[in-house]
Amino acid sequence: MTLAPAPTYRLLAELELAFDKLIERSEALVATYAASPAEAWAFKAEASTEWLRRALLDFWYADGQDGRATRSHVGLVAADDALMAAVSKVNAAKADFAARLAHIRDHHPPLLAEAKAVLPFRHPELHDHLRGSGLARLHLKQCWRAIPVAEAPVARVRLAWYASGRSIKRLSVREVEKKLLALDTDAPHVRIQLRKLAALPSAEPLAQVQSQAPLMRANLFYCEPLEDGRTRRAMNVALPLFLPAPRGRLPDHNLPPAAPPQSRTRARRSDEKLEDTPYLPSLRIYRYR
Repeated sequence: MTLAPAPTYRLLAELELAFDKLIERSEALVATYAASPAEAWAFKAEASTEWLRRALLDFWYADGQDGRATRSHVGLVAADDALMAAVSKVNAAKADFAARLAHIRDHHPPLLAEAKAVLPFRHPELHDHLRGSGLARLHLKQCWRAIPVAEAPVARVRLAWYASGRSIKRLSVREVEKKLLALDTDAPHVRIQLRKLAALPSAEPLAQVQSQAPLMRANLFYCEPLEDGRTRRAMNVALPLFLPAPRGRLPDHNLPPAAPPQSRTRARRSDEKLEDTPYLPSLRIYRYR
């Protein structure tokens, strides 16, 4: 027997319950942290219970915030078994919330706007600090991004800014043409780029490049090799990183610079595959070497 698709009101109700569970488990994690004697460190802040609560429940857009950008709350927490279990429950709730959002986005896109309008009212205390500045807008990505966790005890952590990241999307000439035609084709610079594109072989692959905002990256060095033999791992840390620590002590860690470098610090790879300048600047399209 084939089940009928869930009506939109039920999808919204299920999303509301998933959001409630996320809030409840996040609050439970903060309470567990408050009762724990474990060490913690926060980047440019005091590692207090209020700091962790602010970091975990920062689900709102700030005035003028780019819709694609998220705020970071970098820190390290030495976590005992109870804390690690609480983190696991929060991440499970985040994954469930993200899955329900994805389903709505794929099958009922108009419902997303309603969800963003309804969810903040279920927990108005979360954005009391925004009162007077209008309705707080819910930042969905900041809701479902997972809390970073080390899978085994760590001997040391090295934190560093990563300021030269970029996303690269491979596109065909035809796909790029569609994107150009969606622009103002009466504009001289668009017509010039259409002619440049027409000069390329139809089978040539192209790359659309998007620079990414600077982010903090943690290099973890494990106390013992993992089952697969790895002794270290690098991960991006936009939220406090929880480190298994039965004794409640933080591993050795450095203090990263207060701000990312103004210019590229890593040497350019000698085998970089893209040309230095964009072939079609309006779309940030590059040719491969």
